[in-house]
Amino acid sequence: MMNFLVKTLANAGALAVAVWLIDDISLEGGSTGKKAWTLILVALIFGLVNLLVKPVVKLLTLPLFILTLGLITLVVNALMLLLTSWIAGKLDLSFHVEGFWTAVLGGLVISVVSWALNLILPEDD
Repeated sequence: MMNFLVKTLANAGALAVAVWLIDDISLEGGSTGKKAWTLILVALIFGLVNLLVKPVVKLLTLPLFILTLGLITLVVNALMLLLTSWIAGKLDLSFHVEGFWTAVLGGLVISVVSWALNLILPEDD
């Protein structure tokens, strides 16, 4: 349970960095507390999307992974971020990603920040 919480907080931090760095990824709302709560909820959605949808997409695009030497991962991550943005919109959360190329850049930022945070955060359950 602790590992799930740490990974969710790491995802929320990575999403916060993406919102901060990229203009077309927006998080709106009133107070800082409401924004933090929204980031945690979006991180949960992002985690669920990556847990449930991403393996299926990776399996279906396996030939493209081999052909592009893994560069298609950027596209898959962008699609997962766009799906997260769409689900957040349906749940009336104020998180939005504007466009595919913004999602590619956002997915890259989120991947790098998540990787760095997971290196320094505890791994045990």
